[in-house]
Amino acid sequence: MGRVLPFAKRRMIGPFVFFDHMGPLDVQAGVDRSLDVRPHPHIGLSTVTYLFSGEIVHRDSVGSHQPVRPREVNWMTAGSGITHSERFEKARAEGDHLHGIQAWVALPDGAEEVGPAFSHHEGADLPQWREGGVSGHLIAGRAYGLTAGVRTHSPLFYAHLDLDANARAEVPGDHPERAAYIATGLVEVNGTPYGPGQMLVLGAETSSLKALAPSTVMVLGGEPVGERFLYWNFVSSSQERLRQAAEDWRAGRMKLPDADDAEFIPLPDDPFLKPPAMS
Repeated sequence: MGRVLPFAKRRMIGPFVFFDHMGPLDVQAGVDRSLDVRPHPHIGLSTVTYLFSGEIVHRDSVGSHQPVRPREVNWMTAGSGITHSERFEKARAEGDHLHGIQAWVALPDGAEEVGPAFSHHEGADLPQWREGGVSGHLIAGRAYGLTAGVRTHSPLFYAHLDLDANARAEVPGDHPERAAYIATGLVEVNGTPYGPGQMLVLGAETSSLKALAPSTVMVLGGEPVGERFLYWNFVSSSQERLRQAAEDWRAGRMKLPDADDAEFIPLPDDPFLKPPAMS
């Protein structure tokens, strides 16, 4: 798992407050359940799971039970509070090649305490295109003249681009904060090459990137939502609200998923110092 956001020099990109690159990882059949992410809580954010390969099974406290597979989206809005688990059931049964991105989108003022909800999207909900050596897949928001079917609470865009060698991709310029994350390959921006695992925060003058080799790039951005604090798996504009959420979890006041309530991740001794659970 490679943690990209938050970073000491850059905490957010628009509303994106957390960004993890998972894998690539080959998992042998029969792997034990320690690979799974046990039930854990969230508030004040939406999580988005997007896979290049593999399968993860999601269960949550609003009754959802949904596998997510490559080029599909599980979008979960925590709002006032939700709990969920991520289980690698296909990997355990038959082996799997896991590779994907886990991201959190902070909810804007006035929507931080919306009711929890979950939606799954595939096919026409997630527009695809190919032009000039670039294959695109819109995950959320509006970009490239297209709109994804995912409901968001603030203006943003999030897309998966596969570039042939020497192809040039435009990066949407409608928002003040934008970034490009190189998942695989090698790209050039303003004459400088960048490789896998690097997130490029783009200035207003940068409108495109060029692939120096076949590359997979995630482009993302949106309107800022203001300062947000992170406390373990919780996101809020209020530190007091974070402390309340932590106490609710510690005291057992947050409902576990009905279909996955036999175990859970306890609150760490010092949540500020522990990495968040996978979204």
